[in-house]
Amino acid sequence: MKLSTRSRYGTRMMIDMAQHCNEGPIQLGKIARRVDVSVKYLEQLIIPLKKADYVKSLRGAKGGHMLNRAPDEITVGEIVDVLEGGINLTDCVGNPEVCEKHEDCLTRSIWEEATKTIYEKLNSITLAEIIDCDKKV
Repeated sequence: MKLSTRSRYGTRMMIDMAQHCNEGPIQLGKIARRVDVSVKYLEQLIIPLKKADYVKSLRGAKGGHMLNRAPDEITVGEIVDVLEGGINLTDCVGNPEVCEKHEDCLTRSIWEEATKTIYEKLNSITLAEIIDCDKKV
């Protein structure tokens, strides 16, 4: 399994916004420079995060983007879920009917358990914990 750049870069962007959450709205250009991702790509990532209510945007000269929740209320799992459209390792985990062998499949329970473990781990890590860990290094 490999996470897409959407999840990796989106998580980087959200961590950056958490690190600077007391500074008010942040322009994507500043975030892009700090996380080394193009503004165009961050513009694509911010849309689903806004729709999911993790980010809010303000227009105008002092506008930009900011977290809509405290960093300790947002998990990496939530970010990945929004940007990947779910965390299932296989299509059949989320929707068994996509596979005609789902009732007899000997491996499906393995994929379900692995998905559950990954989901639990990612959902146990908040942006605040990452920032605190980052400060200790």
